[in-house]
Amino acid sequence: MSQHPLLERLAAKLQRKDLPEVKPGDTVRVQVRIKEGDKERTQAFEGTVIARRNGPQGSFTVRKVSFGQGVERIFPLNSKVVDKVEVLRSNRVRRAKLFYLRDLKGKAARLREVERAQVVGSTEGGSGTAVPEEAPVETSE
Repeated sequence: MSQHPLLERLAAKLQRKDLPEVKPGDTVRVQVRIKEGDKERTQAFEGTVIARRNGPQGSFTVRKVSFGQGVERIFPLNSKVVDKVEVLRSNRVRRAKLFYLRDLKGKAARLREVERAQVVGSTEGGSGTAVPEEAPVETSE
């Protein structure tokens, strides 16, 4: 269903461009702003992206295991609560939704890692900067 052109322009203006592209299977660290009383601090939530929703109000779901208990959290893409998203690792997956990981634990829940240029984004730094992977240097002796 398409939106009204005026709403599309407003939604495009509110889109955040400083967050990296996250895909299912990526291991990410999300810095979340938490307000406690009159103080504000950031808290890291690190886990695997198991789902991604696109559209004007897109979001991504991150799952981690904390003290043997699975914890999932949904982060809206354009939220001001999300301070920074770092892609730590990328894994090769064959599905768009990794809900099957909820039933697995331990070594069975491992995913196959793949190399990918990582993009780090934050609200303070402006635009995201790409950090290329360094290739091993060979010496002939």
